[in-house]
Amino acid sequence: MRRLLLVEDDRALSIGLTDAFVQEGFTVATARDGEKGRELLLAGGATMAAAPFDVVVLDLMLPARSGLDLLRELRASGAAVPVLLLTARGSEADKVLGLELGADDYVTKPFSLRELVARVRALVRREERRDAAATGEGGSARSPAPTRFTIGDAEVDLGAFQLRRGDAVHPLSRKEAAMLALLQARRGTVVSRQHFLKLAWDGGEHVGARTIDTHVLNLRQKLEADPTAPRWLLTVHGVGYRLAPE
Repeated sequence: MRRLLLVEDDRALSIGLTDAFVQEGFTVATARDGEKGRELLLAGGATMAAAPFDVVVLDLMLPARSGLDLLRELRASGAAVPVLLLTARGSEADKVLGLELGADDYVTKPFSLRELVARVRALVRREERRDAAATGEGGSARSPAPTRFTIGDAEVDLGAFQLRRGDAVHPLSRKEAAMLALLQARRGTVVSRQHFLKLAWDGGEHVGARTIDTHVLNLRQKLEADPTAPRWLLTVHGVGYRLAPE
């Protein structure tokens, strides 16, 4: 069974979400504050990189330790487990920061339970497909796309989910890594928003085009010397984005 960690301090919401995820076939562990969440994430070993979960649903506003602090420590450990954030309406800065720290998706309270469950299931399916591709299960014999490449003075390592530019090392979320992989594979040509949604968001039926734009803004902060005047990650108005050739 797929293992899910739910870190949510609202007791009634936690119970309701736990019941919903159990009905979907998940084994659910719950924490009501950030410290308990940290304890559960460390249960698999000395660092969170061995976290014994297939997906994490994490509220940002938590007692003892915030969801952002927990997410920051999780990604700093090298853990790649998918994370979906639960955010309060109007906390745009926290959403953006959460994505920058490596969150894979977010929903805003109040939210549709069906939408939340669908997004979590989509994250798990993508992780399972990635694992199958990495082990060669169910795939073709074609050569894998390169996981290391340069964009200007930035060095991208998709396998490590990081981008290095100068002395700064920036973590990449799974979505950011998937977007860079698409852009690199089609370097010099346009990748439409619909194509991003189809390949990086499992069809994108629960995701708006603005989500793509937000991720592009985050990538420019890491990739460009001047994010307000991008040299590499370029907008093609009305269509999508392209990565400039060297």
